[in-house]
Amino acid sequence: MWRRRSVSDSSEPRSTRAKLVRYVLLPAVIVAVGVLAYFTFRTTLQLETLRKQSVLEATLALANEKATRLDRQIIDQDNVIVAIADPARVDELNDTWLPTAQRETPSVRAILVLDETRTVVGFASRARGPFAEEEAFRRLLTERLLDDMPSSQEAPEQLRHLHRTYGAESYLVSYWRRSSGGKTFTVCAWHDIGRIVKETLPTLYGDKLVPVGLGIPQAGINRANVVDEEGRIVFGPPLRSGEFTVAVRFPTTLYNWRVQVSPVGEDALTENVKQRRLLEIATVGLSFVVLVAGVLTILFAAETERRASALKSEFVANVSHELKTPLALVRMFAEMLQSGRVASDEKRAEYLEIIVRESERLTSLIENVLDFAKVERGHASYDFVDGDLAEVVRRAVGVYRYRAEREGVELRFEEDETLPVVRLDGRAIELVVINLLDNALKYAQGGKTIFVEVRKRGEKEVVVAVRDEGPGIPDAEKERIFERFVRGATAQPKDGRSPVRGSGIGLSLVRAIVEAHGGRTWVESEAGRGATFHFVLPSRRADGA
Repeated sequence: MWRRRSVSDSSEPRSTRAKLVRYVLLPAVIVAVGVLAYFTFRTTLQLETLRKQSVLEATLALANEKATRLDRQIIDQDNVIVAIADPARVDELNDTWLPTAQRETPSVRAILVLDETRTVVGFASRARGPFAEEEAFRRLLTERLLDDMPSSQEAPEQLRHLHRTYGAESYLVSYWRRSSGGKTFTVCAWHDIGRIVKETLPTLYGDKLVPVGLGIPQAGINRANVVDEEGRIVFGPPLRSGEFTVAVRFPTTLYNWRVQVSPVGEDALTENVKQRRLLEIATVGLSFVVLVAGVLTILFAAETERRASALKSEFVANVSHELKTPLALVRMFAEMLQSGRVASDEKRAEYLEIIVRESERLTSLIENVLDFAKVERGHASYDFVDGDLAEVVRRAVGVYRYRAEREGVELRFEEDETLPVVRLDGRAIELVVINLLDNALKYAQGGKTIFVEVRKRGEKEVVVAVRDEGPGIPDAEKERIFERFVRGATAQPKDGRSPVRGSGIGLSLVRAIVEAHGGRTWVESEAGRGATFHFVLPSRRADGA
């Protein structure tokens, strides 16, 4: 024999799947998204570092090229001096060097040849007198500069440079040792730093780089300058210290000075890098937030669907119970009447009354379910006409009065003497009132009276109130009880009494119908002092507006 599969049996796999999705799959998705966001963010920072490094390397290469270019030109001039400064022919030094000095050694101001006793045995200068500066340099050379000129025992003839500041003047001297006639001589080439700054640097670095203080406009200049050992600008425009600015010392000549280079438009480049970083970080962050929000939305939707499914299951169970009970009673008493097992005419009348009452309950329940199904599908239709709301409510109260009296409850109806016309669907409003009365009768067990009032509310509304003397409604449930399939806490008594019968769609149907009429519903209640359900409909003026 086959066994019918129960609702609980079929719901167990669904519950397991839901738990698997909720507690395993979705957290795994969030973790994966977080890991992806982390590595994307880290990659973004690495790419930014690589971009910065690329710019810095290019700028450093440019700075090295500029420094090496000046070194190379000065050394090329030194090599010319090396070729012509022969200690054995010092008397011919002026005749050999001066004719080509301007062209071949433009930065060399003077050449000096000294013997082992520091005596100047040869001297040539481009100065045309007076020679006061040359004499001062000669004394400085013999008294101080020679002591600061280190020499190599392995390569005594190697070309070397001395770059020092003495007093307030900066000096650049190229020197090397030469042997002649069994003696060692020191050959010195004194470079004119002022001429290097004013003539050589602009030639090498372009006409857009100009010495400071010459009165030449600085607009449109390249982003490079030369600074001394104390950071003072010797040549070029001032540069703001930035993350892409690099400084390189001249390799062998002006080695106490540095050439500084920053990319053209460094400010714009820095701002662009910053904006790109912020944009990429924002993009990664936004993507992560969107993904997490999507996962949370799925979780929320799944939880909402789960609750709705649970409420629907409870609704089906309640409706099944509501249908089964009156059907069982109708069948039982109908069979008793059919079989003739009736003790008296009074019992017969009682059985018939029970059959009629339960049939009315069935009819009311079925109408509620059908109307609710129409509302859920959006197929609800209403036949609106101008009518008297009090008359419609009075008719509904009259229909329900018999059942209330049978339950030992008194129905009291009150209305204002003059009420405005309301545009309504009479059958739908009757259903609203009957649902409210049924709700009051079921949940206000032990209450002796139900009050129904129709009052004028201002100039534009008519309000209907149904008040009971039941246990009341907690504040937390005042809005939820109008939702579909939701039943209040008083539907499940904690004092041992049997649960209140109901489908959970009555008040939801009430709100849907009232809102379709352009009205609104609400409930007022205090714990232990009953509840009052209100619905209000807009009235029409005498002119039909």
